[in-house]
Amino acid sequence: MSANPMPSTAQTHKKKRDLFAVLYWILAVGVFTFLFAPIVVIVIYSFNDGRLLGAWQGFGFKAYHRAVTDQTIRDAVKISLISGVFASLLATTLGTIGGVLLARTRSKWALILTGLLAITLVTPEIIDAVSILPWFVTLGTDAQLLLFNNGLVRLVIVHTSVALATVTFMVQARMAGMDPAIEEAASDLYASPWNRFRQVTLPMARPSIMAGALMAFTLSLDNTVVSSFVALPGYTSWPVYLFGTVRTGMRPEVAA
Repeated sequence: MSANPMPSTAQTHKKKRDLFAVLYWILAVGVFTFLFAPIVVIVIYSFNDGRLLGAWQGFGFKAYHRAVTDQTIRDAVKISLISGVFASLLATTLGTIGGVLLARTRSKWALILTGLLAITLVTPEIIDAVSILPWFVTLGTDAQLLLFNNGLVRLVIVHTSVALATVTFMVQARMAGMDPAIEEAASDLYASPWNRFRQVTLPMARPSIMAGALMAFTLSLDNTVVSSFVALPGYTSWPVYLFGTVRTGMRPEVAA
């Protein structure tokens, strides 16, 4: 009678890999369930015909009809989209210029600008809001600059300031990985600074510019804290409206 052969090292490693693979998939499924299960629940309850989201009173499309016809919701969504588009354009334009300059300049001013932009990334939004609001009051009320008394202008300014650092660093990272000799070759071929920027620099930075624009638009749509501080009556953005609705009892049309 022969003894049972001992498991080989390869078989032991294979069992460990299989165990790690199972644990990995369990963890992945758990994380995705934790992230997306609430969204699925909200979608389901958006078909609730009741007045409150948590009180199910039958399946229907009344919530979607109310969401489309409710003027307050439509105005909030419109304000968010308009401010998001303008903030994205401003942040992308300024961030592209700043990113290219930071990637191609080694002066002390570039280091100072990098530090200031880095500070804005790590500063809590509540501090940004408390810091920006007095400026709007001073410029709009005391200095009588009526532009700063416009709620949409305020939202565009604060959303641009929030997204500017992100766009700048994305463009800077892209340009830092590009060979400056390509731009120098354009200058050697007698290209003007504008033509060199338009025909050489912009095409190289285009992927980061597009990504930065999308990120700026997303940050604008998602901003709640700063928007709630600087918002004026009639210029309530969608996140601020949603936050106020959740505090008083979420309705199915908001989920819709």
